[in-house]
Amino acid sequence: MRRLLSIVALLAMPLASPALAGNNLSDQLLAAAPDASPAVLKLAASALACATANGMAPSSRLAVIDYSRPSSVPRLWVFDTREARLLFRELVAHGKHTGDNLARDFSNIEGSLQSSLGLFRTMDTYNGGNGYSMRMDGLEPGFNDQALKRSIVMHGAPYVNESTVQKLGRLGRSWGCPAVREGMARQIIDTLKGGQFVFSYYPDKKWLSQSRFLNCTPTVAQASQRPDNNAMN
Repeated sequence: MRRLLSIVALLAMPLASPALAGNNLSDQLLAAAPDASPAVLKLAASALACATANGMAPSSRLAVIDYSRPSSVPRLWVFDTREARLLFRELVAHGKHTGDNLARDFSNIEGSLQSSLGLFRTMDTYNGGNGYSMRMDGLEPGFNDQALKRSIVMHGAPYVNESTVQKLGRLGRSWGCPAVREGMARQIIDTLKGGQFVFSYYPDKKWLSQSRFLNCTPTVAQASQRPDNNAMN
């Protein structure tokens, strides 16, 4: 009888909503990375919950980039979402026309040399002009869905290191790619490749108010498969 009552009680409990799941995950991520912004981690977890609630396959890895922080400090966190464990805490560059040490301007336009905001899904890897690199599929129309066309990829770069910060007061800048330290690039990319999520944040009012993943509705469509582009810079 006691077991039957327990089953009845469980069945009567409401299912957890994506927002609740996101809140729980954000608390766990913050415990793993206490130097990250609680507000940014909450948005990242909510975006992830929205994506999976609307039919996208769940992932075991999540990268969070906080472009509101200067490039001279670590602002990339990579998490194991199943174990709520921090895997990497790293420097990451932004685009040449996004700003100097502080990021200010973002774009989805080819040739802008600016970084893009929003939720991305990682794809395959390749060896190109910047060495071992990973393609990223932007999931947010108007904000990052031109990422493949723009060759926005994660790669290592010689201008992403502490010595560059000491010399210039900032990291070097990419053409819009989230470039990381050369010595860590392969490890980070191999952790994130093949269908994981990357969340790029900045307090941009238009993106915050219009992002389909931050203003979640049941109509978010599963991302379509786009053809590979082998000509990456």
